[in-house]
Amino acid sequence: MVVKHKKKSGKRSGTHGWGRNKHRNSGSKGGYGMAGTGKKADHKKTKIWATEYFGKHGFACQTAKTVNAITLKGVDEKIPFWLKNKQAKEEAGTIILNLQELGYDKLLGTGKITRKVKIIVAKAAVSAAEKIKKAGGELVNK
Repeated sequence: MVVKHKKKSGKRSGTHGWGRNKHRNSGSKGGYGMAGTGKKADHKKTKIWATEYFGKHGFACQTAKTVNAITLKGVDEKIPFWLKNKQAKEEAGTIILNLQELGYDKLLGTGKITRKVKIIVAKAAVSAAEKIKKAGGELVNK
């Protein structure tokens, strides 16, 4: 009688060449990502579903409100332009500026003011208020 097939003892898995999945980057982990969650009888699917494994978690995208600010130096430089375009008024030697109408939200204290001004703005730095009062002006917060 002639044998037509090889012996089973010659077909051992993982004994020749690279071995069983050890040559992959994932190695003996079983794969990347969700690999191993549904393998064989001891699968973990129901355990994973209960722990919010799927989907996005963490911080939501928070957009910060941009504040359009101007410094005292910027105000002092732009006063002639605003007076020329009638965006600022001059009454009894005092220049009246409404920075909210000009599109500014905050007044910063960098630089110095050389004129007597009355400035109307939503927010202002403490140093800006002090410098305006020192120059003989007034600051109105709205």
